[in-house]
Order: sequence, then C-alpha cells, then structure tokens
Amino acid sequence: MAKVEILTLGSLAKLVNLNGLYLVAYAWLFGMSVWISFFGGIIAFKSLPRHQFGALQHKTFPVYFVISIILSSSLIGTWIFKHPDVVEQLTSPTIADVAQLYALATVLLSQASNYFIIGPMTSKTMFQRQRLEKEEGKTYSDPGVSVEMKALNRRFGALHGISSLANLAAIIALIFHGLWIGDAGVKGY
Repeated sequence: MAKVEILTLGSLAKLVNLNGLYLVAYAWLFGMSVWISFFGGIIAFKSLPRHQFGALQHKTFPVYFVISIILSSSLIGTWIFKHPDVVEQLTSPTIADVAQLYALATVLLSQASNYFIIGPMTSKTMFQRQRLEKEEGKTYSDPGVSVEMKALNRRFGALHGISSLANLAAIIALIFHGLWIGDAGVKGY
C-alpha cells in the first residue's frame, strides 16, 4: 500500500525548493520551445496572411529567445550549484553531469545567437524584401522578380535555415537533458 500523506500548508510549502523550481523551469523551457517551434508557428503560418505572419514572428521570437536565455541560464547556474565538480571536469564531456552542462550551454548559445545575431538579420532581410515587393509590385515568389529580390530570397532562406537549425539544436539538447533528469533526477551531491 502506498504511503498516505496528509497535505498541510507546511508540506505544501516544502514543495517550493531548488529541485522543484529546477523542474518547473525546465518544463517551461521545453514546453515553450516545442510549442513555438512545432505548433504555434505552423498554426500562425496557416492562419495569417504572410505579412501579418511575419510581423507576428518578428514580435514573438525575441520574447521566446529572451525567456529561453533567462531559463537556460538559470538551469545552468543551478546545475553548477548542485554539481560543483562539473567546473573542474569541464574538459571531459563524457562525464554525465558535464554532458548535461554542455546540453544546457547548447540551449543558451543557440537561443542567444538567435536573439542577438541571426534573428535581427533575418527580420531586417524580411523587411527589406517586403519593401522591395511594394516597389516592384510583385511578391517575392512571382516569376520575373529582380536580381535584388532573388538575392534577398537567398539571404532570407539561409538565415531562416540557420535560425531553425540553432533552435532545433536547442530542442534536441533539451530532450537529452529531460531524459537524463527523468532517469537520474536533479539532485546533486
């Protein structure tokens, strides 16, 4: 028979601890990443006219990246606090706790590069392309667009691809970390 525990204010207050907060932060980051990447964006793309979709993404993604940066930084700080040996063993990525730090660092670096570098370049290119569409009276995918439009299309495609790959790397790293903490837990030593 399972142990019967009566919930009291005191027992509920004990739930707010570093391990519990770590799991909530991880769940928030993972859930948000999956939703934004695989569901919210696709729904918006199918539901909105292209320019409105672009404007929505331009406003949504910076918020997503900032929250990702804050949460992944918090997870890194907590992981190091709970596993202090990882700093000394940083050059040994085959050590499980160090590998988890690398996974979290992958999330941080991927989302920071998207926020500070790739995202702004992608948005700038998107808006340049929209201005050129107005000037040429054609959409970017119409036959006979200018050489300049073709160059912007290539640039936008490359930047969007790099951003998507960085985001996918973050999600894969989060899956790896989630599987690890699901098996080994968060507790350090």
